[in-house]
Parts: sequence; C-alpha cells; structure tokens
Amino acid sequence: MIRIAICDDEKNIRTYLSSLVRKQNIECEITEYASTDEYLSDQKEHDLLFLDIEMKSVASGMDGMSMAKQIRATELTKQPIIIFVTGYEKYVYDAFDVGAFQYLLKPIDEQRFAQVFRRAAEQIISEAEQQKKTLVIQYANTSKAIPLDHIYYLESQSHKVVIHMNEEELEYYAKLGDLEEELQGQFFRIHKGYLVNLACIDEYNKTEVTLVNGDKLLISKYKYPDFVKAYLRYMQ
Repeated sequence: MIRIAICDDEKNIRTYLSSLVRKQNIECEITEYASTDEYLSDQKEHDLLFLDIEMKSVASGMDGMSMAKQIRATELTKQPIIIFVTGYEKYVYDAFDVGAFQYLLKPIDEQRFAQVFRRAAEQIISEAEQQKKTLVIQYANTSKAIPLDHIYYLESQSHKVVIHMNEEELEYYAKLGDLEEELQGQFFRIHKGYLVNLACIDEYNKTEVTLVNGDKLLISKYKYPDFVKAYLRYMQ
C-alpha cells in the first residue's frame, strides 16, 4: 500500500487530488492536510507527498517550499517523494533544489497527473521491493542499507545488536525481537541471542548450527523443531 499525503490550504484542491489518486486503481492510503503545521505535527511517514507551495500556516508562517527543505534536512528513515502542485512556474528551480520528483501546475491536467503518478508509484513499488532485500539501520547518524545476503547472523548484546557479515561487523542500538519480525522468512531465531540467515547455514544438528564462514552457534532445544521446518521450507 502506498501512503500518500496531500498538503494544500484549499479544500477543493485536496478533494480533487484525492479523487485523481483514487482513479489510478492503486491501493493507497490518503491523508489530507490543510497546512504545513498540520502535516509536520502529525509525524506520519509517507511515500508520496503532493505539496502546494504558496501556502502560509497560521502558526509558523511556513510555506510549502520551506517545509520541503525542512523535510529534506531531517534524518528520516523514509523520505517521501515530493510532487509540487502550484499555480506558479517561478518556483520550478527551487523545486529541483529539494529533489522534487515533479512539478504540476494548476489547473491540474488529469492526463498529466496520471502519467506523473504512475511513474512515482512505480518508483515507490520498486524501492519497496528492493527494501525487502536489505536491512536498513541507523548507524553513525546516517541510514545504512545492508544487503541481506551479506549478513551471516545477528547477535543480541545487551541493548545492542551486532551484525556479523562477510567482511565486517556493525554494532547498533536495536532489539533482536523487532528484527526477527522484520526479517522472517530468510532469518530464523535459533536462540534468544542469535538470528541466523538461513541461506548461510552449512550444516546443523540438535545442539548447534555451523555457518558457511565456519562460525558455530548454539541452538535452543526448544527452537530446534521449528528451525528445521523453517530451514526446509526456505530451501524448497
């Protein structure tokens, strides 16, 4: 599902954009905002943001372009695709400065909207598919995407997780339980302290798992039956 935000101080424009989105026959969730303050205070993550430019918020006085700059300056795990919707051509170069995907002029042409929306949706879906093959972590104040096939296993150490890879180890603050849920299918929690990449298993018995890099990890006797099922299912 694509999460879409529409931020415009004109209700009729918000309603019209929502109707155009629904005509595209793509599963989505639409949230409308009447001001930049309303959008920023909500703190929801969105995949796609339709944003008016000349729109003053009552409280902050922030227009759409200023909000876009603030979004880009914020360290977010997920940055939305921004499509500006405005009645003025003069902001087109400013739009490129904040990495806008496209610039739609009012009155909005329905065919043009459909073309732009389709390209944006394709990019979002493609990135989501790629995301499934990577683990995105916050490391050294940046977002780092780690290909899953580079990871042998993840180890819980106090309040941190250590990622064991083929060439390095990374340590960051996380909960192994959250990662277990996120990575289910390719990874299995063989022990309270280990989440193992099933693709990296060389051999196993009832007490330990041997990985292709030679590391041997203890396997909980309570986890063993479910581990065998998960491993055989993954290898099919």
